[in-house]
Amino acid sequence: MKPLLLALLLSLGFSTAAVQPAAAYPVDCAILLCLAGGWPGSAECSHARAVFIRRITPWPIEPPLQIWNCPMRVGYPKPTDLERLFDIRANAPKPEWSWRFPTREVPVQRVANQADVDISDPAFDFVRSIKVFEITFQMQRSGDDNCSSSAAFYEGSYGSQGDYQRKRSDPSAVPAASDFRMPVECRNYRYRSVFVEWRDYMGSYGSEEVHY
Repeated sequence: MKPLLLALLLSLGFSTAAVQPAAAYPVDCAILLCLAGGWPGSAECSHARAVFIRRITPWPIEPPLQIWNCPMRVGYPKPTDLERLFDIRANAPKPEWSWRFPTREVPVQRVANQADVDISDPAFDFVRSIKVFEITFQMQRSGDDNCSSSAAFYEGSYGSQGDYQRKRSDPSAVPAASDFRMPVECRNYRYRSVFVEWRDYMGSYGSEEVHY
C-alpha cells in the first residue's frame, strides 16, 4: 500500500468501527474508496455503487468515476507504522469492512478532469482498471434471404492521472463477462447495453451490464 493511497483512506475516515450517519460528502471520494475496497457493505458504499452504475445508465453515459470531483490534495504526516499495519491487514484474510466518511462538506476542486495529485503509481491501478463498453448491434434478415446489420461499439477508459477517454471499438474488445454474443448466422437480432468492468485494489474482478 503506497503512502498516497493510505493518506486518502485516512483523510476520508477509513475505519473498522461501525458506520455512523454522515453529512454530505463528495460521492466520487466514496466511489474511489469503496471501489478500492471491493464495494464493502455499508450505506455509504451502497450509495456510491448506485451512483457509479447510474452514470453509465443511458442517457447520457458519463464516466462512472469522476475522480476530478474528489479533493485528494491533503496534508498528512508521513505514514510509518500505520502503513506497515495496513500492509499486514491487506495480506490477512479479508475482514468485514465498514467505512466512516467526513461529517462536513469537503470543497470540490476540479483539475482539468483528472486527479489533483499524481496517481500514476501502480497503487492506483484499480482506477485504470475501469472500462466502459457501449454496445449497439442490430441484424435483420429479410424475406429474400438478404442480411443487413449495423453496429456501434465504444470503449471508455482511464489514463494515468484518472482522465477519461472514449474511443471507437469493435466486438472483439467486449469482455466475455458481457451477455453480448456476435451471431454466427444471419437472423433478426438486436442488442443494446452499457457494460462496465473493474478490479479492486486486491485485483478481484467485478462487472455490471445495463440493458436498454
